[in-house]
Amino acid sequence: MTDIILTQYDGAILGPIAKLLGWIMNGVYLFLSKMGIENIGLSIIVLTIVIYTCMLPLTIKQQKFSIMSRKMNPELQAIQKKYQGKKDQESQMKMTEETQMIYDKYGVSPTGSCLQLLIQMPILFALYRVIYNVPAYVASVKNVFTPLVEGIMATPGYAATMDSLVETLKIVIKNVDFTGSNAGNFIIDALYSMNVAGWDTLRDSFPSLTSTIGTVQDELNHLNYFLGLNISNSPLHIITTSFKAGSYLMMIGAILVPLFSYLTQVLNIKLMPQQETEANDQMAQQMKTMNKTMPLFSLVFCFTVPVGLGIYWIASALVRGVQQFAINKYLESMDLDSIIEKNKEKAERKAEKRREKMGVYQNQIYNAASMSTKRETNLNNSISTEEKNQKVQKAYETAQVAKNVNPNSLTAKANLVKEFNERNNK
Repeated sequence: MTDIILTQYDGAILGPIAKLLGWIMNGVYLFLSKMGIENIGLSIIVLTIVIYTCMLPLTIKQQKFSIMSRKMNPELQAIQKKYQGKKDQESQMKMTEETQMIYDKYGVSPTGSCLQLLIQMPILFALYRVIYNVPAYVASVKNVFTPLVEGIMATPGYAATMDSLVETLKIVIKNVDFTGSNAGNFIIDALYSMNVAGWDTLRDSFPSLTSTIGTVQDELNHLNYFLGLNISNSPLHIITTSFKAGSYLMMIGAILVPLFSYLTQVLNIKLMPQQETEANDQMAQQMKTMNKTMPLFSLVFCFTVPVGLGIYWIASALVRGVQQFAINKYLESMDLDSIIEKNKEKAERKAEKRREKMGVYQNQIYNAASMSTKRETNLNNSISTEEKNQKVQKAYETAQVAKNVNPNSLTAKANLVKEFNERNNK
């Protein structure tokens, strides 16, 4: 039983991405059609190559980030150890500043790897949607169903018949409604999910459309067959029916799809650069376990999904493998010491610019303070010495009259100023 959504996915994030990738898929199909090749399996392979080629720069950046991370981790750990247990604001600021200097030195961003994954993962998930729902995105494929859909909808009581058919074939379609405005799309959802036995049941359900059903099925077979396998069927279904019919070559071909999916996944993991970690590193052990289980998961799961998805997994793994081999050669040829030296120079220039900006700010403060001091000096200079002495004398006489004044009063302070001037004039 397969949960399918062959109408276009309308999610807030993946929906627009899936529509863009679907537009590319449609272009690939039309391009191959002009060359006389009308085949969904081949279109899936070409689309996979195009998408992974476009993501190659991000993959290279991610690999470079991983290499630089391994080289700078000891320095980052030393900084963390240096400030371990220090929670005051000054220590935290110094720790952040020194950490940023390390990242600048190696020319990477603290969020570099996360950013690349945030870009890649939605694309891959949306691509999965397109491969799984080809008729929703490739108009030429969807149009193949049009004569049959029109015939079904023109048949009295077709909605009840389709409901019964979906229940009999155990097809799961979310929010299915064969009477609403999207009834045609739901019918295509059901038709695209049917295997050979399902089409036989469809003939029994709509006997008046036997000729149309045969024509549409033949055309779909032309589009869906890839290397002798119908990509809309699961390998498990093909193995079962082929064994009963004695078609052992077909059965072997169906077995090879999950097997190649497993082997290509293992190849990918072998080619990926592995980080050297200690034996007691829990995260490293979890990653090691995942590397073993994921290919096995692919092997088992690939038996139950349509062959088209298996072709996508194999094609994507092969493309990644070829890319990873080339990336490894490229990274091995890089002079990391030279790159680090260049990054040091860039980091120093950035630091110098920061210091220059700070210097300008400090100069502005100094100039403002100097202007304020200058105004006070000019004000003092505008009064003659004789006038100053007269004011001080007057204040002193006032202080003599009021001997019992508060020592913090203005007159008491004037007395202190007079005494100070008298001492300096001696």
